[in-house]
Amino acid sequence: MSLNETERVRLLTPPQGKVRMVLDTDAFNEIDDQFAIVQALLSPDKVTVQALYAAPFSNQRADNPARGMELSFEEINRLLERLGMQGTVPVLKGVTSYVGTAKEAREAEAVDHLIAAARGASPQSPLYVVAIAAISNIASALLKAPDIIARIVVIWLGGHALNWPDTLEFNLRQDIGGAQILLDSGVPLVLVPCKGITTHLRSTVPEIERYVEPCGDIGAFLSLRFKEYSSEHKGWSKEIWDMAAVGWLLHPESMHSGLTPAPLLTAQGTWSADPARHLIRYISYIERDVIITDFFNRLESHVQGRQPTV
Repeated sequence: MSLNETERVRLLTPPQGKVRMVLDTDAFNEIDDQFAIVQALLSPDKVTVQALYAAPFSNQRADNPARGMELSFEEINRLLERLGMQGTVPVLKGVTSYVGTAKEAREAEAVDHLIAAARGASPQSPLYVVAIAAISNIASALLKAPDIIARIVVIWLGGHALNWPDTLEFNLRQDIGGAQILLDSGVPLVLVPCKGITTHLRSTVPEIERYVEPCGDIGAFLSLRFKEYSSEHKGWSKEIWDMAAVGWLLHPESMHSGLTPAPLLTAQGTWSADPARHLIRYISYIERDVIITDFFNRLESHVQGRQPTV
């Protein structure tokens, strides 16, 4: 299915008012997914989270993508338990293997849910798909149901800045074939790069200890996860990459962006350019303090049982 450029540009306009979203996450891969999930769930004034999808990953924490997906599924449920939100949001298992260079759709309940949720949306009120992992679940849905591109907007944290020497960022290099499907599909896409852009979104142990750790069971859990990555040396800070993708829905004014032709992704993990390609929205700068302060305020309000001051 094709989407005309006028309609694609309209869908890529920053949203006004409350929107519906699903969140696709490899939650156990690192520590940033947890912060992004909590921020989305604590933002009912801005978003309705219709589902959380467990995405595959493989690294030193999981020796294969199926195991990574299962660990992510378990981590999502730990977060919901500590937030006191068990059973309030569907948590669905994702694919157990990548789309890969063969570009084959994989089967999973998350894929089927996304297709159904997208078909229940409309071009006038699209479903926002926030993807903060390998893009395998979303690419599988696009392969199985290409008609959904007119009813969704994908916000993907993946790859590095377009001027970076390579784009072998973790989410992208896990499934280059899946990323090519996304970039070539014509789906309205907000691309949130990592190195060069989201590297601004950092925090430190003292900041987490002051503003996160005192905030009940969930704050203590997030602080524990953050400190698992901490270093003893002075001046250490850590990117909380994935908050940027959720942040675009909560505070799009904090994201400097523009429309640009969709980049071509080579098999070697580098960007190439073709000015005739369809347009995407590309994030070029993030105002870090807006996103971080929003998170601290929402977390504090949650544990105090009051409406957030944002």
